[in-house]
Amino acid sequence: MKKGLSMLTAIIFMLIIGLILSLTISLLSTNVSKTTQIYIYEQAKLLAQSATDYAVLAASAHPNNSCLNAVNFTYQNSFDINITLYYIGNGLPAGCNMLDNNLNSKESNKTLIIDTKVSLRPSLTQDSAPISYVKRTIQKL
Repeated sequence: MKKGLSMLTAIIFMLIIGLILSLTISLLSTNVSKTTQIYIYEQAKLLAQSATDYAVLAASAHPNNSCLNAVNFTYQNSFDINITLYYIGNGLPAGCNMLDNNLNSKESNKTLIIDTKVSLRPSLTQDSAPISYVKRTIQKL
């Protein structure tokens, strides 16, 4: 009787240890996935800030007789960066993405609204939801 009880106790103990180990492995794999997603998201935020600064620089260096409406590029074959520029102001050239051209204040003339979208390429996403970051900035030229 004593040997049977010891065997039953050992089996229950092994089942509890197995359950604890399987929960630990499950939590570790979830944490690794979340850490990877957070890293990619933070990298996308930094790229969005840099791309927005680049778009402001490119728009300010663009000739006055035309407008820069979009900038698209790829970062290290992993992120797609799409920037759309919208203009607010009087006397802007034709062909600009204009939101408003009936401004009466000189302070608001030639203002940019910059929409920046940074997204991880679909071939690199492992989950069903792709990782992307969208940023909207207003900048006076």
